[in-house]
Amino acid sequence: MSTTSQWIDIAGPDGSFQAYLAVPHVGKGPAIILLQEIFGVNEHIRAVADQYAADGYVVLVPDLFWRAGAHIELGYDADGWKRAVELMQATDNPQADADIAATIAALRARPEVTGKLASVGYCFGGRLSYQAAAAGLVDAAIAYYGGGIQNKLDLADRIKVPLLMHFGGQDSHIPPEAVQKIAERFEDRQDVEIHIYPGAEHGFNCTHRDSYQQRSAAQAHGNSLIFLAENL
Repeated sequence: MSTTSQWIDIAGPDGSFQAYLAVPHVGKGPAIILLQEIFGVNEHIRAVADQYAADGYVVLVPDLFWRAGAHIELGYDADGWKRAVELMQATDNPQADADIAATIAALRARPEVTGKLASVGYCFGGRLSYQAAAAGLVDAAIAYYGGGIQNKLDLADRIKVPLLMHFGGQDSHIPPEAVQKIAERFEDRQDVEIHIYPGAEHGFNCTHRDSYQQRSAAQAHGNSLIFLAENL
């Protein structure tokens, strides 16, 4: 199944930046804003975008580190981790939220988009996906191992859309107590799903990491596609 992809310009509130656009072979579909890990819109994230496009979605991935340099791509070695953490810490949260809002507006306006719009984020992007839901910007949201969500539970009441969260049972970055705290906060919400994958580490969906776990990645992707089909 072929898809088409390209980088496009987005007019942000304080400057123009680029986003990676992937369109399904049929040329149209519901929309996904895909939100990066701390490693930039790298080869892995572009592959994820292409996969969702192959699944029938129009996908747009904003370059959230553009203020530090366009198209920053990092690997998962020690040097990549060091630079990634520096970039994340230097990224102003309100500016990232504003860039996401601008990207969503641009995506909704595209002629290829024929349905609703969901956010899907990984790691750093998982928390941003959660925040996009709280801001009322999306029709549904998915967060893969969203670091820091447990510290943003004051936003929970603002989330009025379906939410799906994936966590690894052996995540060394997100302790079980954090996941439990999140689960307890949303236990009365029928439209919030939390899936925990036993034995899975942080980044279990990423084929470029040593922590990649094929079974958990496949299960999570299947759960995500069911969630998107039901809510978009």
